[in-house]
Amino acid sequence: MKTMEAILKRRSIRQFTRQSIAQEDLNTLLRAAMMAPTARNCQEWEFVVVRDKNTFQKIMHIHPYAPMLAQADCAIIVCGNTQREHAPGYWIADCGAATQNILLAATSLGIGSVWLGVYPNEERMDGLARILGLPESVKPLNIIALGYPAEHKEEVDRFDPAKIHPEKW
Repeated sequence: MKTMEAILKRRSIRQFTRQSIAQEDLNTLLRAAMMAPTARNCQEWEFVVVRDKNTFQKIMHIHPYAPMLAQADCAIIVCGNTQREHAPGYWIADCGAATQNILLAATSLGIGSVWLGVYPNEERMDGLARILGLPESVKPLNIIALGYPAEHKEEVDRFDPAKIHPEKW
């Protein structure tokens, strides 16, 4: 799949089949994540891969918008290691770029995905850190639920020329 095609086809998928994602495909998603740009090449990302349904239940307890984890084959929790960041706060944008790469790579492989926000909600961040045993310097940005789609969503064109401001506002 060409890059622009993956961008246009990427949609948030919240219903999944029972088909398992091969480890090779999961590695492809993580490789794509680690190819994202970062400020000063700090690469402060860390990834927790979860497949355990009991862990999913615990996460659904602390994240009110995560019921799709009950059907997901796995999830990638994208985290930033603040000990490796160039300056405070850069981990957020850097891990956001890694997240987008995961979402696009998943689309290109026919895997459904949805980004579940964690940061900046302190309650979700603390709960997830506790469940996953994250060190204090590692902050969860989001959860990406993954699985083969059990739903189809049409492409949407969100291009809006009114949001483009040539040269200045």
